[in-house]
Amino acid sequence: MSDQTQLSRPETTHPASESTHGAGPHGENRRMEPGARGRTTIADGVVAKIAGLAARDVPGVQSMGGGFVRGMGTVRERVPGAGSRSVTSGVKVEVGEVQTAIDLSIIVEYGFPIVELAGDVRTEVIAAIERMTGLEVVEVNITVTDVKLPDEEEEQQAPERRVA
Repeated sequence: MSDQTQLSRPETTHPASESTHGAGPHGENRRMEPGARGRTTIADGVVAKIAGLAARDVPGVQSMGGGFVRGMGTVRERVPGAGSRSVTSGVKVEVGEVQTAIDLSIIVEYGFPIVELAGDVRTEVIAAIERMTGLEVVEVNITVTDVKLPDEEEEQQAPERRVA
């Protein structure tokens, strides 16, 4: 690759007179970069929550997860006091110091074009994670585990009938 095609971040420089950070005993000014004053670590669970919420906000994503995990979430929702479905259901992440990779399992609403929907989910997840964490998202892998049919929703939402 030639030097002309390589991309780099523009460096920002500030004259020493603009900053009072690090003023020495003789009045000289030194600018200390925020990174030099500590370290920020972002937990896997934080990235997973951001990814899960961003994916669920895309129209056409019915829910997240698949198979056994989704079934256990349904059982948990029906048990009083057990809490609601986790926002990280169907989300797996690997977080490094500056990069992250995400695997998502989604259930699509019938009628939405799956390839386009997956692209929209990928775009939203990348934007949310990079904006909120500053981590570079190297990949978002999406597995469509099911298609939610309109009649399936009606069956699940129908009230149970009791025989007297």
